[in-house]
Amino acid sequence: MVKTRPYDSAEHLDSPEAVAAYLSEALETGDPSFVAHAIGTAARARGMTDIARDAGVSRENLYRALSGDTKPEFDTIMRVLDALGVKLAAKPKAA
Repeated sequence: MVKTRPYDSAEHLDSPEAVAAYLSEALETGDPSFVAHAIGTAARARGMTDIARDAGVSRENLYRALSGDTKPEFDTIMRVLDALGVKLAAKPKAA
């Protein structure tokens, strides 16, 4: 019997460039819950405690906000992205 373990994207988010690429793909979905969950995965990759401290929110609230089950405040999202070392950027939709 082959032992397997669940795939965890957080294991591969080891640089700001990888986080930015991952979050860009999540944003392309247009699904706010998916995006929040993806930001949570990136935060786990860096260490939820460190991200929470850098973003100025409690670790528990950060887990809750980025679970994909709630709608986090935009301010929280922006502070977490800053703590992750990435920024939001807009680009025109493809025609």
